[in-house]
Amino acid sequence: MNLAKDMDAPELAALLHFYADAGVEWLVEDEPADRFAQFAAQKAAQADARAPASARQQPAQNEQARTGDAGPAAPKRTAPTARAAAPPPASAPVSVPDEQAVASARFAAESARSLEELKTALGTFNGCNLKNGARNTVFASGDPASGIMVIGPMPNADDDRDGIPFSGRQGQLLDRMLGAIGLSRDGVLLTNVIPWRPPGNRMPSQAEMDICRPFLERQVALAEPKLLLLLGNFPARFFFGGNGTIHSMRGEWRDIGFGGVTLSAIATLHPQELLAAPANKALAWQDLLMFKMRLSAQ
Repeated sequence: MNLAKDMDAPELAALLHFYADAGVEWLVEDEPADRFAQFAAQKAAQADARAPASARQQPAQNEQARTGDAGPAAPKRTAPTARAAAPPPASAPVSVPDEQAVASARFAAESARSLEELKTALGTFNGCNLKNGARNTVFASGDPASGIMVIGPMPNADDDRDGIPFSGRQGQLLDRMLGAIGLSRDGVLLTNVIPWRPPGNRMPSQAEMDICRPFLERQVALAEPKLLLLLGNFPARFFFGGNGTIHSMRGEWRDIGFGGVTLSAIATLHPQELLAAPANKALAWQDLLMFKMRLSAQ
């Protein structure tokens, strides 16, 4: 385990950035805190605040009736008028991820006859809730004729802002990783499993993954890659199945069926994971060398 005292300033900054993206809002405190008890108390307080005034007063009235002490008369209050919930903005319709949404996604994806048409279809598709909270639809970039697809999990804040996959510091590290084996960002096809950044960088639900899957399947079918480089836990589990970690799934070529075609894929660590734990770069380098050897044999 790397200790903070052993890290330099850029590594510490990368680690803090990673924690912030992961939703960490506090560090270790002086005294232990029972977050579960605090959460339960907050829920109880919220439920009590939402209860009608008559319901909140009933326990007190029952206690007064039991003891025979009515106490001073409380001033009569007029019940507040219920407010109608404001409808959601027309520009952000709420979509329920269900079988109909999956069918709509499949129809939209299969109707595309080129990657450009698929990009347009994805940009106009409104059947996934993730799109409502994202700034941009992050589609593939690079060379679709290269025969190589590099697939990450989902857009982060930098990708969502710029509208292209692998932006910011993680993109800079990926550029160096590809350059080390004679490749470049423009010489491969970069994409993500999920085209929209989930709120708070949370994991997509199974229904959301099912909706996005037809677009990725069609993307693979249109690009016709020979080799896949999967970055991180999420893409590895998405393509290989199971619940293993990237450390148990990396460094091994696998033939997989996806979108009606058979592909050769290898998984390695995501650049963001390498920024958080630079010691793992040695493992990623081993995987990249295996990828280079397979590419040279094509």
